[in-house]
Amino acid sequence: MTQQFVDIRRADLGDPGDAAAVVSLLDSYAADPMGGGTPLPAATRASLAPALRDFPGATVLLAWVAAVPVGVAVCFTGFSTFRARALTNVHDLAVDPAWRGRGIGTRLLEAVVALARERGHCKVTLEVREDNAGAMTLYRRLGFGPGESAGQRVQYLFLEQRLAVD
Repeated sequence: MTQQFVDIRRADLGDPGDAAAVVSLLDSYAADPMGGGTPLPAATRASLAPALRDFPGATVLLAWVAAVPVGVAVCFTGFSTFRARALTNVHDLAVDPAWRGRGIGTRLLEAVVALARERGHCKVTLEVREDNAGAMTLYRRLGFGPGESAGQRVQYLFLEQRLAVD
């Protein structure tokens, strides 16, 4: 397989092309079994880019090969009270199924980590389905794993309580 140049850049959610790319990639991810298996509702697709654009602390990175959007990382700035510093949380990392296995996810996560370092953040966090073996392999290879508390390795869990029906 020929190596292709991947351009990772911050999405301009006010730009119709970038906004459409983000929505399309996240819709594809939502429809994937690891994303829940159901495409995004029309109302969500219509409001997603403007809502992300206006949400404080949101950063969206897009991966492009030529003029084709092939991956997206949606991140939010959080805060570590134990370290009194900002952190970056990767809320969504998605690669177009036709482009998986080509290093796109690696490049996106490397860009997220570089941006977090540039901003002086203390860590990068993410959540992953425990049955998503491909993502787990990628994350572990890039140094993501259990956290630490009182000098001991601890696996934190992501839990949710839904407050509204979509």
